[in-house]
Amino acid sequence: MKKLLAIVIVFTFASCIPVKIAPRFKNQDYKIMLAKKFQKDMSRETSFIFKDSKEADEFYNYINKKYQLNHIDVGYNVPFQLEKQTLYLSYHEAERTDEKVNLPLVLVDAKRESNGNSRLFEGNYGTRTGHWYIILTVFDENINNCLRDKHPLKNKTIEYLKELKQEYLTTQNYEELLLTKKS
Repeated sequence: MKKLLAIVIVFTFASCIPVKIAPRFKNQDYKIMLAKKFQKDMSRETSFIFKDSKEADEFYNYINKKYQLNHIDVGYNVPFQLEKQTLYLSYHEAERTDEKVNLPLVLVDAKRESNGNSRLFEGNYGTRTGHWYIILTVFDENINNCLRDKHPLKNKTIEYLKELKQEYLTTQNYEELLLTKKS
């Protein structure tokens, strides 16, 4: 009975130990930071980053329809107008994960194996949950990052990207974008 109680206590207090935690943006639903700090294989450019709750390739389809790109260079230097200037939008998708190890299951299987029994929980020692993020960068015609502090269009660019993010997350049928754009 004491062993059973000990096992229950272990399961209760140490069931899942987080090993990796995906970023959570406090106070906002986006973050402006160096992309390289967010994902090591990204460039050292200041970027607008937000969590993508939609299915794979949805942002590609959104950008393709919104800017009428016909599947040509979608995601790389997409031109748009802001304050009578042409700016260029690029995006990347990045996955960050939450990973947890279930230590009690590992210990139970180790004990069973040392007693000559087979493992019960093999393959269930950890859990992994993926989260996808969209990383946006915007440059002007002189190849200056519009999200940097000293850029004159920084605040307007951030507002534009916030509206773009909101439109993307709330639009279900991207064909609607073509209708609302012409109105």
